[in-house]
Amino acid sequence: MRVATGLSVLVLGAGGIGHAVVSGLETGIDRVDPFKDMKNRPQGGHGMNLLLVGTDGRDRITTAEKKKYKLGGAPCHCTDTLMLVHLSADKQRASVISLPRDSYAELPGHTDATTGKEHSPHPVKLNAAYAEGGPQLTVRTVEQMTGIKIDHYLEVDFTSFMKTVDTLGGVEICTAKPLKDTYTGLDLAPGTHKLDGGQSLQYVRSRHLDGAADLGRMQRQQKFMAALIKQTTSSGVLMNPVKFQEVTSTMLESVRADKGFGTQQMLELGKAMRGFTPASSEFASVPLEEEGYQVKGIGSTVKWDARKSKKLFQALREDRPLASHLPEQPKAKLVDVAPQQIRVQVYNGTPKDGLGQDVDAALRATGFDTTRAPLNGGPSDLTRTVVRYDPRWDRSAKSLAAALPGCELLAVKGQGGTMKVTAGSDFTKVQRVKAEDTRRGEFGTVTGDQVVCP
Repeated sequence: MRVATGLSVLVLGAGGIGHAVVSGLETGIDRVDPFKDMKNRPQGGHGMNLLLVGTDGRDRITTAEKKKYKLGGAPCHCTDTLMLVHLSADKQRASVISLPRDSYAELPGHTDATTGKEHSPHPVKLNAAYAEGGPQLTVRTVEQMTGIKIDHYLEVDFTSFMKTVDTLGGVEICTAKPLKDTYTGLDLAPGTHKLDGGQSLQYVRSRHLDGAADLGRMQRQQKFMAALIKQTTSSGVLMNPVKFQEVTSTMLESVRADKGFGTQQMLELGKAMRGFTPASSEFASVPLEEEGYQVKGIGSTVKWDARKSKKLFQALREDRPLASHLPEQPKAKLVDVAPQQIRVQVYNGTPKDGLGQDVDAALRATGFDTTRAPLNGGPSDLTRTVVRYDPRWDRSAKSLAAALPGCELLAVKGQGGTMKVTAGSDFTKVQRVKAEDTRRGEFGTVTGDQVVCP
């Protein structure tokens, strides 16, 4: 969530409002030197690489807000979120890579920022690098793990996050299934929601919604960033000097950046991102070899897939898009269960020859696992299409029903996992559907337009 706020600073620099405005905003940024005395750094590639760091700082959150949004507890003074953002050399694409905070990492030798004690290289979870050595050790560790040279560093906490979202007028999020997390207080029904600042905070913090835990949370954070880009670039903020100054001033209350991220860099980014849309961004996470990788003295970590992650970071160094090989996907309604996971047997319930074949082919075209062998069944004069399903597969049935608008759902105990569709004379077409955040390609990549609300 704080990383989303940080990226928004970059996006909002795209207003083209002028050097004076940007210069005034620059003075509000706290400065940090994460590159001091760094040696043996990776060779620079093409484009620009930014490390976006979200800390768990909550010093300026009010008591009432802490209670309402369940922000109690002592901060660990570590990184809650890390993302590597690559802006292509042609300024047409932003690639965002999430680095799991529990990643197994080897810290280089360093001086502890808190105690002043000298430490030799040792294993930790990645988010502990900040606690031991601040921004500098975090940058050193990420460069060591990725082989990517970091050009700029941007650090934010969630103090101004809620105000920023509220200033933008809220952010639109879609979900195909209920989202409820008692730890954060998040409670969203299926559908489209315009989240205010507090609800957005709950959405991006939640990690107890399903078995995906922190990895699922990273995907929701990426989805939120795409929605934030959409809201920022489509709301007129970038071309409204008053609104621009209001929003960015709010954001910069909690931002720290490297000394080299100044007026000129903000103007360059602004010019580059002026034409950005959600489709200009692509999101991926580091490929993993093992979740729950046990390390003595550290506990459960996540271990990167060495071969796949090397290929991912090589693509960034070479300034290649991660999603270039993915065909453009038509708009589709979001459903809870991916159609590829749903087995369907089609029946023709009308006298019309070939209707079963048409329905089977249309369902298969949108991804459903049909038998490809439709049958005749039931009354021959059925007017309304019927979907029969076993109650144990009710989520799959609802996803299938979304593809057949106006159909009747009929529960049949003991039917098993195969859905039975009897086509009626009301059938006209199959509505294209897809599961939320369906990641494709070698690196499990999605583009921003694939995860924002249709």
